[in-house]
Amino acid sequence: MRPSVLVLSSLSATAEHVVQTAALLTSPLQPHLRLLHHCATPVLAPELAEVLINHATDQAQAAVALEAMVRHLPYPVETTVVAAVEDLPEAVALAVRYANPVLLAMGLSTERTLLDHLLRNQALPVLRGTLRPLLLVPEQSQPLHTLPRRIAIAVDAESFTPNAATRRAARLIREWHAATTVVHVTHPGERQAFPGQRALAHVHLSELLPDQPLELYEESGVAAAAGILQAITDTQAEVLILIARPRSFWGQLFHRSVTAQVLRQATVPVLLLPAVGPEVPDWMPGLS
Repeated sequence: MRPSVLVLSSLSATAEHVVQTAALLTSPLQPHLRLLHHCATPVLAPELAEVLINHATDQAQAAVALEAMVRHLPYPVETTVVAAVEDLPEAVALAVRYANPVLLAMGLSTERTLLDHLLRNQALPVLRGTLRPLLLVPEQSQPLHTLPRRIAIAVDAESFTPNAATRRAARLIREWHAATTVVHVTHPGERQAFPGQRALAHVHLSELLPDQPLELYEESGVAAAAGILQAITDTQAEVLILIARPRSFWGQLFHRSVTAQVLRQATVPVLLLPAVGPEVPDWMPGLS
């Protein structure tokens, strides 16, 4: 059976960019790409029939727009307009149970307030509720025309274990056959010796990546987010991978965190991979 990829689609001007990026990056899996557009059904009194008719028209227009968006992709795509009272995370949870996707994808706005809303009220609940890898495509990211040739994975010096969904998605990363750089930004409070080498070893032990030489990019004396963003530029990475630890799902993953700071300025797609313990000590910001 073909694996499934679920794209949370909007009807914004940049939505097509998100869909095309997700389609390209997941193409090695030859997935069944599903577009999900959430269109909440208003709870109205029966006499407000005109509003209901307008809502039905909006749904029909959304369906037409989604079909046009995927017309030029090289393989069939299923588009779905979900009309439900449920919030987006609940609608996504239903879609995940139906489609069992290997990963989810959504776009990120460049507008600060809208970005914060997307992260806190959509991306975090979706990640928390599904524990699936989440591909985030910034509006300002450049279109990709080929599979990535260079990627970066930013990690701290603590060990991590990919969860089951991340292990399932690891096949995709291996299929990119991309040169990979492990990025580690030294925190002033780190007490371990050779933290960059520890980070490199933990990536090897995670078995996320193919058995290939990994480059190490170390930075110190700068904030973690700034170091990661600089690493993207210096290594010319076309995709950034971040590890989302369990604590992050219930805490501050998208609020005043390294992840949030990186996402606000990232110019490449970011793949968030859920992991299971151990937890990062309180003095270490890690990526949560």
